[in-house]
Amino acid sequence: MCWPTEELERALERGTHRRELRAYLGAAQYDQLCTLARAAARARPRAGLPKVYVLPGIMGSQLGRPRARARPVDLLWLDPSDVVHGRLAQLRWGARGALQTLGAIPYSYLPLKLRLRAAGFEVVLYDYDWRDDLRAQGAALAARLRVDSARELALIGHSMGGLLARAAMAHASERITRLIGLGTPHHGAMAAVQALRATYPIVCRLAAIDTRHDAEALCREVFHSFASIYQLLPTQAGTLDLLDPRCWPGRGVQPDAAQLLAARGFRACLATPDERYVSIIGTGQRTVTGLTRRGGQFHYEISAAGDGTVAAARATLSGVRNYYIRCEHSELPRNERVAAALVDLLRTGRTRRLAHKLARARGPVLQVSDSALRRGFAGKINWHALSPAQRRRYLQRLSSAPPQYRAAR
Repeated sequence: MCWPTEELERALERGTHRRELRAYLGAAQYDQLCTLARAAARARPRAGLPKVYVLPGIMGSQLGRPRARARPVDLLWLDPSDVVHGRLAQLRWGARGALQTLGAIPYSYLPLKLRLRAAGFEVVLYDYDWRDDLRAQGAALAARLRVDSARELALIGHSMGGLLARAAMAHASERITRLIGLGTPHHGAMAAVQALRATYPIVCRLAAIDTRHDAEALCREVFHSFASIYQLLPTQAGTLDLLDPRCWPGRGVQPDAAQLLAARGFRACLATPDERYVSIIGTGQRTVTGLTRRGGQFHYEISAAGDGTVAAARATLSGVRNYYIRCEHSELPRNERVAAALVDLLRTGRTRRLAHKLARARGPVLQVSDSALRRGFAGKINWHALSPAQRRRYLQRLSSAPPQYRAAR
């Protein structure tokens, strides 16, 4: 389940392990990555271009444990067998047995790395423990950047990776010529609220195949322990201060009050955006764009003004160049047009491939409650009854918008 990035790239380029990789990636993904790996192998780094660090978002780096006697590593995130058998509880921060990072998730980030390499860039897929306090992870990234011998550096952060980049920039901004966020929640994401309320699609879909936990148990036992989720919270939602535990509903899963308090000063630790910053923002997807509290629960405003995970307004930075594309959040680093725009931005600081203005969102604006979302994900799925293709599609669609986000026809 866990292929070291360099070994995987060589196998794709040379066509070795074809049978295993086609089963692992799916035929279409395998064929695409083979083409990209061969193009990247033919390319040579071009003089005058910055070295690029690609920073995955939350849940975008694999986590696991090494095993003795040269046995393959024990992949925990994301091994569906571990999810099915209830072992996600081992992801809890502070649980016994430290986990180590095992590379970025290939499905999400390898296409972007290979496209940038084919364009002449030297690229690092930087994996990190996405459960941790982003201030600590930012300091660690800054230390890595300081010892990098490249003359110029650029950071591309997908989702939370963009906040990690800003946390690192607060410690070491020398030689960094560009910081580009892909769907980065600079002003927070309502998805973090749902992750703490057991109504976030990813949490609910993981719980659906977990034979030992429901979504609420996963929230309490696992996700509530991650400092990073609290740091992703919007500080305000209308009149609600989401870092104040008194503003959360009395019914349902409650956030950890100490974690809320610890997150309060997080955004003040991020570097202030300047002319080096760019934001690429997905739109046109059914997204939580607001919330209210009534009747002992949250009610989420659903519109098309976002990428399905981050509202466009919360990814937009004032005073910097913002670009917009109709694209789903998890697809931003995989999108070929986005990759071409990134090449332009890294070379010249500008691109004509993406829109400069946010188009007006179309479609109805709905209100969906915590309880309605929980009911929609209440059933269990028999993972062992699914075919390999069905399992692959299920994992690839973990973050897809649930049916409740769409108006009845």
